[in-house]
Amino acid sequence: MENEKILSMLAPSFLPSTAVLEMTYKCNHTCIFCSCPWFNPSNDFKVYDEMNVDQWKKCILKLCEMGVCNFAFTGGEPLLKDGITEIIEFAASCTSQYIESKDNQLITRHAPPGLYLLSNGLAMKDEILDLCKKYKIHLSLSLPGLTGFKKHTGVDNAERILDWFGKAREKGVSTTAGITVTRLNIDELYENISAAFIAGAGNLLMNRFLPGGRGLQYTDELSLDIPQINKMLDTAEEILEYANRYGSVGTELPKCIINTEKYKRLSVGTRCSAAIDFFVIDPSGYIRVCNHSPVRLNHIDEIEQVKSHPYWKTFIVKDYLPGSCSGCHLITDCDGGCREAAHIVGKTVDAPDPILNHIQNRR
Repeated sequence: MENEKILSMLAPSFLPSTAVLEMTYKCNHTCIFCSCPWFNPSNDFKVYDEMNVDQWKKCILKLCEMGVCNFAFTGGEPLLKDGITEIIEFAASCTSQYIESKDNQLITRHAPPGLYLLSNGLAMKDEILDLCKKYKIHLSLSLPGLTGFKKHTGVDNAERILDWFGKAREKGVSTTAGITVTRLNIDELYENISAAFIAGAGNLLMNRFLPGGRGLQYTDELSLDIPQINKMLDTAEEILEYANRYGSVGTELPKCIINTEKYKRLSVGTRCSAAIDFFVIDPSGYIRVCNHSPVRLNHIDEIEQVKSHPYWKTFIVKDYLPGSCSGCHLITDCDGGCREAAHIVGKTVDAPDPILNHIQNRR
């Protein structure tokens, strides 16, 4: 979530330190790159009743007791959730256990959980910024293009997002510009990142387009090829160095298509973090290994059973490497790219990452 990584206590439970809480199925954007599984045109991801405020409070309290110490509020669009302010305020009042390394010793402390709010910004209000300031909530706003913003989201709101970055900076609220890079917006990526930083964004979270959800209808139109992926990374690194900022790529990439040693300001991951560093609670209370995943596991009321779920265990022990990657000398530091995108496109979790599959199909 941030450059400083905080680990949860190992003793309370098996859970990762970060829970991504999908507050609602509702959204006021119609992003063509959206990977939320309930927007998949096949309609095979069922939309059940959403948890109410009291159920979310119970969920958050349980997770804190189990060692979770970071909560990321997302959706859909989390600001459309009835009672979202009350839920966030409750989370801020909770206590989590932290374990940190200091002077070669493991130090345990108790403190409120770290809170993150990920929004598309269309329903942003000054009151939300005040909430973020009061509880030290890190705010991430989506900015998938400047001239291409409406094409990607269905609304024309880029200027307002930039305004919110400026207002957040004035209030002392830490912010991230979230940019999903597609074939349609990569040519303005330099201007896109630059505008976010000039407006006041603190750092960058960048993702390549990955097929899933509504985005499955636009896979050919939006998917990057390998030269474009490297262009994306090089562009971000150049701006980060010039602006003296830092950023990260939110979804892992196959190590064989990039040179991670080139990047000093941009953190580029090649290992899957699902079920290791974070997990997801969907709007109805079901657990998933990551936000891209369409696979529901147990309900939050049965969270102790998750550790025995075969799908969860597949990610814990990383039993998902593609056969095409076997024997690769890079495999000790690579999971072959995004496992859930591979699953969605290739129908199995050990299928090749779509970018590698794309290469094979063109041979």
